[in-house]
Amino acid sequence: MAILYGQITTNKPVRIISSTGGSRIFKYVLMIDIEKNRPVILDRKVQKNRWKWHGTIVEFHLEGDYPKAMPRILEYLKLTAIVNPYANITFVDPRGRLYRFERKSEEVPPPPVETLPHPHGVDVETLQRIIRSTSCTNMLNFMKEHFHRVGEQTARQFLKFAGIDERLNPKRLRPNDLVDLVRAMKSFNEFLPPDANCLSPIGEDLMRTGILKELEPRFMAVSQRKPSAYSGHPFIVEVAIAYGGKVPTRNDITLYRFANKIPLMYDESGDVSWKILRSINWRRYGVSPGMPIAVLVHLCSTKIPYKTVGKELIADIPEISREILNGIREVARRLRRYLMRRKQVERQRRRLTIFSRYLPKIATFSAQLGGLKEMPDINKLYKRQMVFRDYETGNSYTDGEAFNAEPYKTILVMAKNKHESNSVILRVLGLTGSRWRVLIPEVTLEAGAEFYEMLTKKVRLVKIQVKSAARNKPGIFEAFIDGLSE
Repeated sequence: MAILYGQITTNKPVRIISSTGGSRIFKYVLMIDIEKNRPVILDRKVQKNRWKWHGTIVEFHLEGDYPKAMPRILEYLKLTAIVNPYANITFVDPRGRLYRFERKSEEVPPPPVETLPHPHGVDVETLQRIIRSTSCTNMLNFMKEHFHRVGEQTARQFLKFAGIDERLNPKRLRPNDLVDLVRAMKSFNEFLPPDANCLSPIGEDLMRTGILKELEPRFMAVSQRKPSAYSGHPFIVEVAIAYGGKVPTRNDITLYRFANKIPLMYDESGDVSWKILRSINWRRYGVSPGMPIAVLVHLCSTKIPYKTVGKELIADIPEISREILNGIREVARRLRRYLMRRKQVERQRRRLTIFSRYLPKIATFSAQLGGLKEMPDINKLYKRQMVFRDYETGNSYTDGEAFNAEPYKTILVMAKNKHESNSVILRVLGLTGSRWRVLIPEVTLEAGAEFYEMLTKKVRLVKIQVKSAARNKPGIFEAFIDGLSE
């Protein structure tokens, strides 16, 4: 679409360079024949690939109002970086400013696999195209070879249901017969559901990596729903929710929509995801207006049910709506547990702050009142240990001083990023037996942010690890670990 728009506005060709890393690099200069919808090759070159370069470069010219479109362009690139955290994205705008979205993962999701059409998703035009190209001479073989998950037994049952002779040559079907055949395919319920192996979803781990990289949330939850299908088209819904960090604060929840890893930027109010988002009672999940919360919805399918030719609105298909609703509810329940836990941790933090302030004074006064020469050891009851003090973070994790957690029932981790602009990433590990295990996974602290968390698992030792969120952009980190014996 962008190439076509560029040709319409500037009448200049597109230049494409591509290689899979083999022995050759292919270069094409071409334009598009709009009437026949096919390329017109103006120049073609093949060069030796001495350095085993691989990738694709597409260069084209277009007209546009960049000052007006700049916020949308940058947002599009940011959203693309979220769902493609394995890609390096570099953008130089017309003013010469450089924007770079760095890769954070070397893992790439498996590519989609070509598959046959499912009978429930076939229309008359598709059926005519298949018949023109088929070499089958009877309907039984035609059904088996050209349709997804149709075996001999299923094909015989369907042809009997449709009243079609198994020996009939498909090329002899008349236009009215084709219409009746398509109607029979859509109403026959014995076809197996489509297999979702042909899809290439983002995956929970990569989605979590992308959100952490671009939004740096205080909390996030990701859910990939089980594969489903509508009208013979398989699909997978992936949903995430992010709270805090760089998530924008608005009166409403921020919605980010994606279709086959492509951000949908416009006409949000008419989309099925927005309709579902508005139908949920968010107070039930502890969410109130003005909280920095974003919901991300990704639909992966062999056929996205767009409402319009602009491909920005997803239609309200019952099967898709159900999966989106259940996915949002699932991550919202995890957010509710987190918010409730935050309140509990905040109460515990205030309690331990009181202990740290007054317990040494009470112990000193009690020792003097009892005539003791030495103050009793209060560490058996309460201990605060500073594990990082004004530490400048690096590009890789650094271990803080280990805290002996065995004598204490309540362990509270408190941390703060004191830098004015750079973010840091921390995680908390616990020693059980002879192995260190992650107790609190990666949490991003933006500039000036604080972190409090109470540990629930009983461990021997606790330690905090910290690193810079962005390469060569250190933060100033401070952290305590409190232990209370009850």
